[in-house]
Amino acid sequence: MHPLRLVVNNAQRSLQAMFPGFYFGAPKHNHAADFGYPERVEFETAFDAYNRYPLARAAVDKTVGKSWETNPLLQEYQRDGTKPGKQKETKPEADIRQRFGDLRVWQHLAECDRRSLVGAYSGLIVRLADGKPFSEPVDRVPGGLDGLVEVIPAWEGQLTVSQWDTNQTSPTYGQPLMYQFAESAVGQAQQPRQFTIHPDRVIIVSRDGTLNGRSALEPGYNALLDMEKIRGGGGEGFWKNAKSGLSLEIEKDAKIEDMARVMGVPVQEVVDKIDEQVESFNKGFDKSLMMQGIKAVPIQVQLPSPEHFFAIALQSFAATFSCPLKILVGAQTGERASTEDSEEWARVNMARRTNELIPAIMAFVNRLERFGILPERDWHLDWTDLTESSMGEKIDRADKMASVNQKMGGEIVFTGDDIRGVVGMEPLSDAEKFRDDDVDDEEAAAGLEPDDDPAQAA
Repeated sequence: MHPLRLVVNNAQRSLQAMFPGFYFGAPKHNHAADFGYPERVEFETAFDAYNRYPLARAAVDKTVGKSWETNPLLQEYQRDGTKPGKQKETKPEADIRQRFGDLRVWQHLAECDRRSLVGAYSGLIVRLADGKPFSEPVDRVPGGLDGLVEVIPAWEGQLTVSQWDTNQTSPTYGQPLMYQFAESAVGQAQQPRQFTIHPDRVIIVSRDGTLNGRSALEPGYNALLDMEKIRGGGGEGFWKNAKSGLSLEIEKDAKIEDMARVMGVPVQEVVDKIDEQVESFNKGFDKSLMMQGIKAVPIQVQLPSPEHFFAIALQSFAATFSCPLKILVGAQTGERASTEDSEEWARVNMARRTNELIPAIMAFVNRLERFGILPERDWHLDWTDLTESSMGEKIDRADKMASVNQKMGGEIVFTGDDIRGVVGMEPLSDAEKFRDDDVDDEEAAAGLEPDDDPAQAA
């Protein structure tokens, strides 16, 4: 190789090492290094973002708040309308509702959902009245529902795997054999608990029910950093403009001796005196400057409007949560846009319920069945449909159905039960349907006209 080529290659390698990502317009860049993004978003990074970045907290809390807008009901069988009459609450269902309410089970499950969005997963620790430590497996728990003592939500950083099953012939190969729970690892617990816990007593909550999830904040984390830079830079720039620095320009006819005499200092201390006055001026807005032969000019910085730059990052972050922008930031401009966004957001969270939340809840229910806390049933979750129409929309639909019947003359297109079903009401029983007819028959038998009032006749 030509000696000159060796020198050029060595220079290129040196420049590439000094300026990674910018080596002679290289087509491939390390954007994480270029723009200050972290290489990986660990739990601590996502947890800090949730606690410090307003939009990160809003995205997580709005998602959980919409998905858990109402609490589900655990039922022995599905009320799908196949059985006639009103389906009353059974005794086991009432006992479950009361016990779950006492232990705030649904609220703790919602908190697990929140923590699983921030971290790769979260855990629901089940404390049982079986007389065994947390590190022991669970057989049967006496006392029925009273055997369930407490449910404890745990962050990813609090619940870690201490031992894996590495036996390839084991049914639980590749799964945890033991967890370690350290309550003080995250947050500021008033009375931190720390113990080893068997997998029987832990329900993992994540997108797929395993420990291999990813934080929901990870895809949009770079956009969060961009928004913080723009917001922080805009605030700092506004402050610096409001309390701007000074450019001191000495007039061409100024004499240092005259300046020293006016300031009352020797000539050699003029610069120090000027520094002292400028420092005093910078300490407050109400200070003034007295300078002989010096012109003080404020340094102004022309800041570009940050809205457009902020909006790009905001839209990118909202897209990672499939959250309409108006829902995320709370702005509603126009009834039509607001309604469409609300309907889309409801569909997104209904999909979350079906694919993530209901499987996690049923895993918890199946665990209670296995322990003997719940009887073995084909349990069903009854949960209010987020896409269901409002009562005003239902009444408007029922009114239109009644109008269709009226326009059709004697032909009945929609029955009374059809119209009642639209507004969420149960069909009338036979006793309720013919109640007025029975009263008219009794009055006719007594020799009274239907409009006669027995009280007035008396």
